[in-house]
Amino acid sequence: MKAYNIIVLAKQVPDTRNVGKDAMKADGTVNRAVLPAIFNPEDLNALEQALRIKDQYPESTIKILTMGPGRAADIIREGLYRGADGGVLLTDRAFAGSDTLATSYAIGQALKKMGKIDIIVAGRQAIDGDTAQVGPQVAEKLGLLQVTYVEEIVDLKGKNITVKRRLENGVETVKAPLPLVITVNGSAPDCRSRNAKRLMKYKRARTVTELQKENEDYTVLYNERPDLMIQEMTVNDIESDASQLGLTGSPTKVKSIENVVLQAKDSKVISGEDAEIEEMMLELIKSHTIG
Repeated sequence: MKAYNIIVLAKQVPDTRNVGKDAMKADGTVNRAVLPAIFNPEDLNALEQALRIKDQYPESTIKILTMGPGRAADIIREGLYRGADGGVLLTDRAFAGSDTLATSYAIGQALKKMGKIDIIVAGRQAIDGDTAQVGPQVAEKLGLLQVTYVEEIVDLKGKNITVKRRLENGVETVKAPLPLVITVNGSAPDCRSRNAKRLMKYKRARTVTELQKENEDYTVLYNERPDLMIQEMTVNDIESDASQLGLTGSPTKVKSIENVVLQAKDSKVISGEDAEIEEMMLELIKSHTIG
């Protein structure tokens, strides 16, 4: 094969690395207004693996598929700046409140509408949920093979791919046939930076909804440059069972959420004496800080 059709599953997430005392609302939900929205880090690792395939097979195509509100189009633009060829925003109020099961169902139905796909690449997990479930669930929904914890695509020829997996106690090399779903670890190579030429080329890439909200008329531009249109899919564009979408299709129930804010209180200075170090270790174990 000289070209592969690759879909990168990506998610826009709140930047949980900058969590402060106002990050949670009184009802226990995330206060997204005070947290910047970013491209999920491990999904960027996944995008880099897709881009490396395109480096080897330049005729390949890479599309970003993300599910979320209108502002999630930002990460599709980010993908375009780094080397992706296009993207699809799956957005509808019917998807609100989806857990991983409902999310993977909606994504799976959207993927069925995207034509022939050779490889689906996703980050291992999102930093706002840490479940690592959506990628494998999408594979199950589509009846595809899956390889998880991938750190590197070692070889890709014809309809077979060889990957290196990073496991808890070692490394495993796996060969699998296409099509398949791959989830990529954060230990994989970082994604390349934005390309200045691509940034200028795609800075006006928009969804139809975004264009409707803007005041400037870019009709001529988008007629000449259809590649600037970011495709939107709603619940009406995918063949789906409404009972499997959103809150209705989400069996996961959160029993309670506790907002814990860690604050520095007392400091303790110890010498390098064995007795003092041992005393500190016992104190930390007793308080369940370690152990």
